Amino acid sequence: MEGAEGLGYQWQWSRVPRYLIKSSTDGWQFGPLLQGLWLTLGITLVSLFLAMTIGLVAALMRLSTSPMARGISWLYLELIRNTPLLIQIFIIYFVIAPILDLDRFTSAVVALSLFEGAYAAEIIRAGILAIPAGQLEASASLGMSNGQTYRYIVLPQALHQMIPPLTSQGISLVKDSALVSTIAIYDLTMQGQQIIAETFLTFEIWFVVALIYLGVTMILSILVRYLEYRLANQVN
Repeated sequence: MEGAEGLGYQWQWSRVPRYLIKSSTDGWQFGPLLQGLWLTLGITLVSLFLAMTIGLVAALMRLSTSPMARGISWLYLELIRNTPLLIQIFIIYFVIAPILDLDRFTSAVVALSLFEGAYAAEIIRAGILAIPAGQLEASASLGMSNGQTYRYIVLPQALHQMIPPLTSQGISLVKDSALVSTIAIYDLTMQGQQIIAETFLTFEIWFVVALIYLGVTMILSILVRYLEYRLANQVN
């Protein structure tokens, strides 16, 4: 605060609430920041669902006996995990999207899903490998197929170990989603940038944006800890 005042910055916190909630003839409505938050949550939820699906497929391919499946999975994981998310967003939006006629929202969801799916795949693979090999042998001796073994024996047990890290990955997704503002998606971060460009309320708006992100991630962190507690009690 003192540093900003030393630069001659005049704090104007009284102008901030209108960008959170505003009144109109139709009643109270969300301001630009909460509208951006709603879009951020929408992108996060869709991307999280797709990331878990991609992660499961990639993990099963990585554990497959097929060399081609393992090779494709390995290439995907290494390519995605060893390149920055921002570059991936740019490649998908500026290179792939025009070819496939994808809009900004879809491009953002695809980029986030592929990025988070790579990390989810390793979490899922580790959970599956934690299941004792004896259970796989027992299911095979009972005449169960690989699909039945994974569906009824492996995945239900591995889920207890996978859920906490996967939900933590979901929290990271909320923060990573801020990068979609670089392709002009009016999420929370982009709305903040737009307001600052119009009002010059630089410090106030960025503090509020940071607090909103903090509030969302803290709520999710509490839910993760509660989930870990419930799962621990079930195991015991």
